[in-house]
Amino acid sequence: QVQLVESGGGLVQSGGSLRLSCAASGSIFSINDMGWYRQAPGKERELVAAATRGGSTNYADSVKNRFTISRDNAKNTVYLQMNSLKPEDTAVYYCNAEVQVVIPWRLLEVWGQGTLVTVSS
Repeated sequence: QVQLVESGGGLVQSGGSLRLSCAASGSIFSINDMGWYRQAPGKERELVAAATRGGSTNYADSVKNRFTISRDNAKNTVYLQMNSLKPEDTAVYYCNAEVQVVIPWRLLEVWGQGTLVTVSS
């Protein structure tokens, strides 16, 4: 019914940049919050950045001033621009969204499959 598909992960050198994209598809009425989480080996999944439909954003302290989250609501897509990447940013990055669907009328919490970001030193 609703799917999130991430793209843009890969291998990058320390100090480099990547841009992640997450596109939602399905019978979507609207999307409330969208966000990016990441999980490094042996670590808990953590919130990286989140954005409301109205454009408010918040970031983990570890990525502030380096990462930027943005949305294109017309395309049901969220982006994460990652600059000045560090080896400690290496993780699987997951897209998350709270999606309002029409039939049945309800909110769904949806996760993408994840995209691997590897930052080499």
